Amino acid sequence: MARPVIDEDTCIGCSICCDACTQEVLEVSADGMCVVVNEDACIACGDCLEECPMGSILEILED
Repeated sequence: MARPVIDEDTCIGCSICCDACTQEVLEVSADGMCVVVNEDACIACGDCLEECPMGSILEILED
């Protein structure tokens, strides 16, 4: 299982990662920042990681 983690200190709220996520794991919050809303749906495809212009997303692999 994978779990995306967003570094709030470097995230600029551009929502590119949210748009790249086909599994609807990420969503734009009311304050305009991207947040993880459904980590169980993550398939570890890496699309959000690749698209983030700030490198603000880490993908934690768990057993």
